Amino acid sequence: MRDLKGSAFDERLAAAAEAKAALLAKLKPKATVTAPPGASRAAVKEAELKAVRQARADEKEAARLAAADAHAEVQAGVAAAEEAALAEKRGARKERKQLTKAEAQQKRDARYAARKAR
Repeated sequence: MRDLKGSAFDERLAAAAEAKAALLAKLKPKATVTAPPGASRAAVKEAELKAVRQARADEKEAARLAAADAHAEVQAGVAAAEEAALAEKRGARKERKQLTKAEAQQKRDARYAARKAR
C-alpha cells in the first residue's frame, strides 16, 4: 500500500479512483461458461430412467419365462408319471386277462378230455 502521508491531493484522488476501479473490477460479473449444446439434464435423466425400467422389465420377463418353463417341466413330469402308471395298469390287466384266458383254455381242455375219457 502506498504511503498516503505527504502525498499530494491529486495522488490521493488517483489512488482512490484506482482502488475503486479495482473493487468494481472484482465485483464485475464474469462471462459465464455455457455448456455445449447437447442433451439436457432432464433428457439424460429420462434416458437413464428408461434404461433402468427396460432392465427391470427384462428381468421380470425372464423370471416369468423361467417360472413358466418350470411349471411346464412339472406338468410334463406329472403327465409322464400318469402315463407310466396307466401303462403299468394296462400291462397288469393284459397279464390277468392272459392268465384268465389260459385257465379257461385249460378248463375246456379238461372237460374235453373228460368227455373223451367216458
